[in-house]
Amino acid sequence: QVQLVESGGGLVQAGGSLRLSCAASGLTASNYAMGWLRQAPGKEREFVAATTWNGGSTYYADSVKGRFTISRDNAQNRLYLQMNSLELEDTAVYYCALPRAPGLIPRFPPMVKSWGQGTQVTVSS
Repeated sequence: QVQLVESGGGLVQAGGSLRLSCAASGLTASNYAMGWLRQAPGKEREFVAATTWNGGSTYYADSVKGRFTISRDNAQNRLYLQMNSLELEDTAVYYCALPRAPGLIPRFPPMVKSWGQGTQVTVSS
């Protein structure tokens, strides 16, 4: 059974930074692409960023390009999301996502096999 546990969310002013972390256990997540999706109140869950198994390729939503950076440490079975220049629109619950197949980039919820419990990010003005 895969378990994903996110941490690092919180309240931050616009323009600030946060670093999210996702700890994976129960499998060798290093074989899988992994990603982050987020869900704002009243909105559907949306893609934020993803990386291939070795971090060699990264993918970002247009809304976060240039501000967010995804990375991973396979030795520690951890996934990270560095978020800079945060905007009010970034307020959401952020979820770590493991795809249904190792090479699948988890861009959409149906592609995801396992979710973390989510971590709240609130950006204030």
